[in-house]
Amino acid sequence: MSSFQRFDTGTVPELSERDIKQRWAVFHRAIHEMSGKRWQRVLGQMLGEDTLRYKIARFFGRPLLKLVRLLKGDHGAEERAVTKSKALTTFPHNYRLAPLIATQSVEKDLPFPSNVAVVIVYESGSPSSLIASTNELVETTSATWIFFCDASVSKSDRFASLTALLNDATDTDDVVFADELGANPLTPIFKSPAVGPHTLLSYNCVGRPALLRVTTVRTVGALSSDAGWAFEHDLYLRLSEMKARFHHVARLLAAGRPAIGFEPSHVNDDSRRVVTSALDRRGVPATVVAGPLGGSVKWTVSLASPPPTIDIIIPTRDRVDLMRQCIGAVERKSTYPNYDIIILDNDSKDPATLEFFATTKYRVIACPGVFNYAKIVNRGVNHSNAQFVVTLNNDTVVETPDWLERMVGLASLEDVGFVGACLLDQDGRGEHESIVIAPYPQHLRTDSNYPHADQFVYATRDVAAVTGAVQMVRRELWQSLGGMDEQLKVTMNDVDICLRSQLEGFYVVYTPDVRLYHHVSSSRGKLDPLDDRNRFIQRWDIFGTFRDPYFPASLQLLGETVYYLPR
Repeated sequence: MSSFQRFDTGTVPELSERDIKQRWAVFHRAIHEMSGKRWQRVLGQMLGEDTLRYKIARFFGRPLLKLVRLLKGDHGAEERAVTKSKALTTFPHNYRLAPLIATQSVEKDLPFPSNVAVVIVYESGSPSSLIASTNELVETTSATWIFFCDASVSKSDRFASLTALLNDATDTDDVVFADELGANPLTPIFKSPAVGPHTLLSYNCVGRPALLRVTTVRTVGALSSDAGWAFEHDLYLRLSEMKARFHHVARLLAAGRPAIGFEPSHVNDDSRRVVTSALDRRGVPATVVAGPLGGSVKWTVSLASPPPTIDIIIPTRDRVDLMRQCIGAVERKSTYPNYDIIILDNDSKDPATLEFFATTKYRVIACPGVFNYAKIVNRGVNHSNAQFVVTLNNDTVVETPDWLERMVGLASLEDVGFVGACLLDQDGRGEHESIVIAPYPQHLRTDSNYPHADQFVYATRDVAAVTGAVQMVRRELWQSLGGMDEQLKVTMNDVDICLRSQLEGFYVVYTPDVRLYHHVSSSRGKLDPLDDRNRFIQRWDIFGTFRDPYFPASLQLLGETVYYLPR
């Protein structure tokens, strides 16, 4: 399942301190080159961005710039609003349409390759007749591949897209697919290297253009007669269930779906029906409703009876104000009937906090010593007897009443390890909507670094990692993994355990349907040891071979911006 490996097992040479510093330098240089203003980039090149003279220039230059802005009047808010407005019309922010679609002239009578059966889709016609004729073709053709393309796409674009896919196809591939223009050519659909099974339940993340191996399509019974305009989505779901090999080509090609294919009235009912059928086949009791965008759905796993036990584990040091707020919200908001709370006390001294501990109905576990988040949480899990545990920061406030129902439903699935949720900052803006590692772990945030509302961000989806500020996991799985790595004392321990769970065959799932407010680092402060980050880089070869399987391969996240990487 996972497309990455550990690099700290002694089987490969360890990175030297110099190697790690060099990787950091390259990463920071990329951020400066992509995100800074032109004069900042030029100055950085003149001074050398990792030099003492550059640091001195920044030290004296920043106060001067602040003074200049103050004298001119701070227009930062207006500039940010304009920037976000532009980002909403073109995404990613450096994307340009013109050079991307490389077509070639095709003579009218030039045949397509003989090993490909081309199906031209008229989405204004009847899906039942299309499905019937396609199934007859699948049964009788001697071609290796079947290729769906829209009737509105020119022959040149079909030929160019087909050629690009064929050039990348291998003998072991069942589906070969690429990025597509989508309904708005200024906001293309960029796709992830891996087809996450839970993402695919939320929307058709494979789409077109795509080559499908004919023999594999025959194996699953070809197209479903009742799938309607979600016939491809249904087919991909069934192929995913049989562990078919999906191969993503990180190129933007023209022969994708037409605008009508994303209209709710055209596809929503069919999408909901095929996802319901997929969950029924998998023996997962769930409810499925239409999602916020055409072709997307929201699926919620129904709970077993009696519902499983859950322990909510909350580390804290003093800050009784945060604890009262956090626990109070859990008690007031939660509709789940079978949970308990374990408070982990890391050397609290404040009399009000100690009084709270003495009078609360919840267990308080002493966790003395220098702050080590991983060690504290591991101690808490070891004191739990519940079937599931939730790690919850003391600076969070629950917003969604059925948050535990939704999270434990996902965590109960046999192939799921960790489940995460959407965190909002104090102003209600997205602060965590999964963790993306492209090339370094960062929180995805639709209100800043991913300012584009698409099917991807609205989906319950497979991700590389979720934050430990709120994550749910089966207690037995946590313990089988050995818990969090206590050498990662403060940071990266949550990302690390998510990645380790994937090496054991479990998916990490993020749901946008559970929301909490998060007062970031109110408790931990600014603790952020570089040793933790360097150990994490070494272990997973970050900035090296590591690739996030669930973030579009043609995108990278640098600082506060997602950038396009032309292929």
